[in-house]
Amino acid sequence: MTPSLAPEPQCAAGGDVVPGTAVAGTPPLVRVENVSRRFSAAAAVDGVTLDIGAGEFLALLGPSGCGKTTLLRLIAGFERPDAGRILLDGHDLADTPPHRRPVNMMFQSYALFPHLTVAGNIAFGLRQDGIGRAAIAARVEEMLTLVRLSGLGGRRPDQLSGGQRQRVALARSLAKRPRVLLLDEPMAALDKKLREETQFELMALQAKLATTFVIVTHDQTEAMTVAHRIAVMDRGRIVQSGAPAVVYEQPRTRWVAEFIGDVNLIEGRAVAAVPGGAEIADRAGRRWRVAAAVAPGAEVALAVRPEKVRVAPVSEPGGAVNAVRGRICHTGYLGGLSVYKVELEDGAVVRAAAVNAARSTVTAFSAGDAVWVSWPPEAAVVLGS
Repeated sequence: MTPSLAPEPQCAAGGDVVPGTAVAGTPPLVRVENVSRRFSAAAAVDGVTLDIGAGEFLALLGPSGCGKTTLLRLIAGFERPDAGRILLDGHDLADTPPHRRPVNMMFQSYALFPHLTVAGNIAFGLRQDGIGRAAIAARVEEMLTLVRLSGLGGRRPDQLSGGQRQRVALARSLAKRPRVLLLDEPMAALDKKLREETQFELMALQAKLATTFVIVTHDQTEAMTVAHRIAVMDRGRIVQSGAPAVVYEQPRTRWVAEFIGDVNLIEGRAVAAVPGGAEIADRAGRRWRVAAAVAPGAEVALAVRPEKVRVAPVSEPGGAVNAVRGRICHTGYLGGLSVYKVELEDGAVVRAAAVNAARSTVTAFSAGDAVWVSWPPEAAVVLGS
């Protein structure tokens, strides 16, 4: 069994405080100011401005090729911006080479030296800095204890499991006690179960060290699990930034709504104001009530998450707000959840998800069942054109 990275995080007696937001109004630790980086004609990073707080765990999230790894490399100093600047504690890093920055980067490949032992890998950067032998030995032992690899310092990387190699790479990145740790898809090579366990362990480690972590990932679940804040990138730009719950529940654009999790998007036009909101007519003429003021005539899209959609037998009265009849065309059992696709009379499909609270080997509905689908007005997020 792979050793744990850190002790299980303990539940605090009081409310949680998100590092990086506790001292509002103070300067950020890292400031990225209107930074761009081009490769030939393409802009990998395009005018990005981003503040990162001290002690914050930030996730750069986006699809492959969106510029998140390039932005990470710019902060590390492995790339130079074509425009803009990057500051750490208010100091411009433009003339500071990577090895002189109080920043370290853990690569996706781990980049361990195969000819060195675990201890040798962890000590490598310390030796480069000319630290004394006794101090290096003490720091290496401290790092081995921190990542729960005590006693394995004499092994070589090819004698370790994938999870253990990841921990060695993490220990090496932390050995120089950087102000900022940059992680490029650090869990991509792990299997699903180990990856999920490591996410919580990484969170516990970050909280213990109070070091600023910036992680690059294309995995929405991973970003929402580990990060205090998510910066969503698309085509070299940050399109939305905020706490995971805010980005998920209040997407600003259709693209963010579709990229983060699953969603039903309904295109329509506002046709009337109603008490507490507005009424939207979709292209099939159905009327949907929303708990938001929308100017009559405005073209909008309604974003409704599947878990907000209720599925009920057609035998129940259909008087609920935003209720429409349909037929189950697909079911999926995911253990904790059952997912349904419901085809409406015009062929449109609504996706719903329900928690499996009762112990059962069958889903509540089967393909072909006639049902009602509905959701409350406040469940829909109104997105502009």
